[in-house]
Amino acid sequence: MNVVLAVKQYVSKMIESSGTGMKVLLMDKETTSIVSMVYTQSEILQKEVYLFERIDSQNRESMKHLKAICYLRPTKENVENLIQELRRPKYSVYFIYFSNVISKSEVKALAEADEQEVVAEVQEFYGDFIAVNPHLFSLNLHGVSRGRSWEPITLPRVTQGLTSVLLALKKCPMIRYQLSSDMAKRLAESVKWTYQAMVHELLALNNNRIDLSRVPGINKDLKEVVLSAENDEFYANNLYLNFGEIGTNIKNLMEDFQKKKPKGQQKLESIADMKAFVDNYPQFKKMSGTVSKHVTVVGELSRLVSERLLMEVSEVEQELACQNDHSSAQQNVRRLLQNPRVAELDAVRLVMLYALRYERHSSNILPSLLEELQSSFLFCIICDLITPTDAVAITKQFFKGLKGVENVYTQHQPLLHDTLDQLIKGRLKDSQFPYLGPNSLRDRPQDIIVFIIGGATYEEALTVYNLNRTMPGVRIVLGGTTIHNTKSFLEEVTSSVGLGHGGDRTHGAGRPPTRR
Repeated sequence: MNVVLAVKQYVSKMIESSGTGMKVLLMDKETTSIVSMVYTQSEILQKEVYLFERIDSQNRESMKHLKAICYLRPTKENVENLIQELRRPKYSVYFIYFSNVISKSEVKALAEADEQEVVAEVQEFYGDFIAVNPHLFSLNLHGVSRGRSWEPITLPRVTQGLTSVLLALKKCPMIRYQLSSDMAKRLAESVKWTYQAMVHELLALNNNRIDLSRVPGINKDLKEVVLSAENDEFYANNLYLNFGEIGTNIKNLMEDFQKKKPKGQQKLESIADMKAFVDNYPQFKKMSGTVSKHVTVVGELSRLVSERLLMEVSEVEQELACQNDHSSAQQNVRRLLQNPRVAELDAVRLVMLYALRYERHSSNILPSLLEELQSSFLFCIICDLITPTDAVAITKQFFKGLKGVENVYTQHQPLLHDTLDQLIKGRLKDSQFPYLGPNSLRDRPQDIIVFIIGGATYEEALTVYNLNRTMPGVRIVLGGTTIHNTKSFLEEVTSSVGLGHGGDRTHGAGRPPTRR
């Protein structure tokens, strides 16, 4: 149940099947992202792949000494581009792999175009999703709903992506869906068979890449950095730790680096000295790059945390989600809204949490808080979203008081935790999550794939990570149409409200029927 390994094995098999010799990897926009998430360019270069090209590029040169490995989504556009490629082949031989099911008629069209008989192989390898972490995948889709219904063009793509996950993991599952969501039911029928979170929230992690070009005084070599648990040991060991622990570990990393750093006055007097330096240099250079990257990222996170008062904002958010003290809540929310250092996005989030928690409270100050936000472009959206019925219904499901919590910044547990806990213990109600079809599972599940329509979050990924770690014999994989931070979530809500009224963010095992 490792989605990164599944895609990585597919790519390795493609390259190995083509045999020895120099190769070009021919991809489309989406498969380029899929491959780059599991393999670095240097790793693929070691497998004799020396060129990376897009199938839709019009300016590719003819290179008959190269073998072509084609990894493409089976779209009409890609098939047509491939037909044109085969009619005038630029490479000596073609190994063609589609990331999902391709129709027989399209295979026939490709065969007819292959007049020069350059195609050696055509196969389906089901890596049609973005593998973010071993237990987390995304389809990188935004705006999947129109009100409470599917955006017509997105349902087939989501179905294909989720089906490819099942095929890649070699699972034929019992499907359960959220009864209150028509979108979840339609998808089920179509299928039929914390460091990380902060980086995504504040710096926007996109396909494991971060754009740091706007960071004050940034080194030109660090304007874009890659954070991948597959190729970065420090990131793999720290992506689920909280910010305080990250700071300590960065300090330890720096100290370790200083110990291994070659002395400035070190003399290379003998052949042995030179050999030792050369032998150690690649490891030192790699460690130097890791240190520079993470010190830069954590430094920028720290700057934003301080600049936007995010420690104070986060503490109040957790208080709103997990405690029940209206007097303290209203004072803290108002105080932060009146502070010019609090960003608009953070202020909007505070008001939305307050509304969900206290809209029915007899002394609520929601009208005056909304007045504070009148300058916000999201003001009308928030007013439209906040209705008494919805607020009370969602509050009952989302907000529970927690006892014995030591860290005030990580009190909240997502609903997904309770849903999965009930599922693992065999207590998830059929009335809320019915099975698709007449069959049901008598035994407790061991392998679980959860898919959230509307997008998952890294907090939910942390929940899955912890359950995998603490529940022996249970393996869970989480996926979503995308992976949200606050900005992308509010953009999706805005888009959905503009088209219908309300949206859908549901999963195959537990989510309220609306994104409000």
